Amino acid sequence: MEEASEMCGDLHNLFNKMDRFDYRFDKSKIPENGIYIVFEKGETAHGVDRIVRVGTHTGENQLKSRLSQHLTKENKDRSIFRKNIGRAILNKEKSPFILEQWNIDLTTLKAREKFKGRINQEMIKQIEHKVTRYMQENLSFAVFEVKQKEDRLFLESKIIATVSLCRKNEPSRGWLGLNSPEPKIRKSGLWLVNELYKEPLSAADLEELKRLTTHYYKH
Repeated sequence: MEEASEMCGDLHNLFNKMDRFDYRFDKSKIPENGIYIVFEKGETAHGVDRIVRVGTHTGENQLKSRLSQHLTKENKDRSIFRKNIGRAILNKEKSPFILEQWNIDLTTLKAREKFKGRINQEMIKQIEHKVTRYMQENLSFAVFEVKQKEDRLFLESKIIATVSLCRKNEPSRGWLGLNSPEPKIRKSGLWLVNELYKEPLSAADLEELKRLTTHYYKH
């Protein structure tokens, strides 16, 4: 566990050295394929901004689109990140009825037909606005290129595992995620439920990350 904590500290220092973006990101500065590291206002660990989420994409050349789905496009069913932020907001506000509706996935035509007339669309729209406002006011991210899908998924998993295993990566008392109905989010201090507590990064993996991120260091 101590080794994971040391590695987590190295990751935090590494990613905090990188250029930082928010929802107004310049698309010309974002690679087509890569991994993003999210930070949240008021959250710190290892003496720097705390990592609260790690993510990537599976489709080819979809990184910019994925970031937009999270940060600007108001459709919770296209972003589990948005959906989890909304769940925490609704749970904090003690709105079980709206939370129940927020959890319904309306991506498919079958689902839309099944729940037609039963969803309070206006209320859902209001929550989408709240989620957008929260994310845009509180989140920033660093990003680096990883061209191959297999490499992206491998590194994403290892980074998430390393951060989740670290006892020093604890959320602040006021972190919104502590209101999440999802135990894994509350326990890990991350806006994630997958890849937690798995095999962490090796020393060789860390060196590879240093190589991949050098180009993105702040000037």
